[in-house]
Amino acid sequence: MKTAASEPVSRLVAPQDRRRPTVRVGLRTTEVIVLVLLLAFCAGPILWMVKAAVSPSSDIVAHPLSLWPSQIRFGNVSEALTSLEIGRYLLNSVYLAAGCLVVQLIISTSAGFALSVLKPRYGKVVYAMLLATLLVPATVSLVPLYLTAQHMPGLGVNLIDSYWAVWLPAGANAFNVLLVKRFFDGIPAELYEAARVDGAGPLTLLWRIVLPLSRPVLAVVSLFTLIASWKEFIWPLIAITDPQKQPIAVALPTIAKNSDQGLVIAGLLLASIPPLLLFVVFQRQVVNGVAGDTGSKG
Repeated sequence: MKTAASEPVSRLVAPQDRRRPTVRVGLRTTEVIVLVLLLAFCAGPILWMVKAAVSPSSDIVAHPLSLWPSQIRFGNVSEALTSLEIGRYLLNSVYLAAGCLVVQLIISTSAGFALSVLKPRYGKVVYAMLLATLLVPATVSLVPLYLTAQHMPGLGVNLIDSYWAVWLPAGANAFNVLLVKRFFDGIPAELYEAARVDGAGPLTLLWRIVLPLSRPVLAVVSLFTLIASWKEFIWPLIAITDPQKQPIAVALPTIAKNSDQGLVIAGLLLASIPPLLLFVVFQRQVVNGVAGDTGSKG
């Protein structure tokens, strides 16, 4: 039996007003309208892209807002993979995203662990510097980043036109570092103290205590990194000039200039499928990671 304390509390409508039939019907109607509008704005472009990917180019130009193509051409997808070499660009994107993921996980976990658990004397200064980088637009750092990649300080190595020019800057993501640090802050300090009493060092704490509890936030960081690296356009365009190495996000605008529109949109559809699948698979881990659930409660 439900009690008044167990009923959901709304900040806009009082519980006694919610019991009135007219108010309840009005709220349900508003929820349905908002849900339909969200679906239209979010799912509408994706559905249109699916429709256009199997439509002739004449339909896309003459009737762009039609709900159904006059002729379904599933061959657009296979032809885009072969004639436009979309498959090769997709593999380049996978290779690029995988390297960014490895670098980002190493840097974010080690930096978050140092700031949250080890807490060095200069930790507050580093933390403040990380926060400050979030206020700097990414386009401002393009020129210094290019000059650094062109001539690595202390090494004299030119990373331009190699994937390392994209992988290494991907690790300098202050948002993911702060997200991991916040998650590590939620782990009970008693676990660290008990492990230190047993003689555990920093590496043991990280490997045996922190990482097993950090799967939700690591899933969030992985998803953010993969999606960001998959859709990144400006920096890969500058750093990778060889067309054979360019990812799908950089190659598609060039392909679209002299290619059939139906094939180009089919390529867009193929490029959109991997991030959508990633979110569907890891959506529960994303919610747990953002909420800061360490799994150590109870």
